Amino acid sequence: MDQFAVVVGAGSLRSSAADVVRFPHRWTPEGVTVAADFTGAHLLHVAAAGCVLNDVYREAGELGIRVDGVRVTASGGFDTRTWASTGITYRVELRSPASADELDRLLARVDEVAEIPRALRAGAPVRRADLP
Repeated sequence: MDQFAVVVGAGSLRSSAADVVRFPHRWTPEGVTVAADFTGAHLLHVAAAGCVLNDVYREAGELGIRVDGVRVTASGGFDTRTWASTGITYRVELRSPASADELDRLLARVDEVAEIPRALRAGAPVRRADLP
């Protein structure tokens, strides 16, 4: 499960480790931390985890749920013959004064609307563009 694992965090669940990358973030003044190696597999998982993290903040705002912190861990494997993804699994940790039912509803909504996970589930053609 921990193959090519990445961790993104924001708010009270940001990492304080020295070896994380920090990015500005639309929904939090302190920004986001990203802990990941720089490989294609890790970057794919960062895209999924980052999208989920962002959508937690966006959808929480729409539902009127206060979120103090979010940490998303994503990982997955690859077929060693074809290098096709065997799937991505993500986990979300939340800090919020909201009830467990409200947070369950929030996470279900995020899983439904998060754009990168939806694109990955649907499959996306990727083509190299030739230079002129």
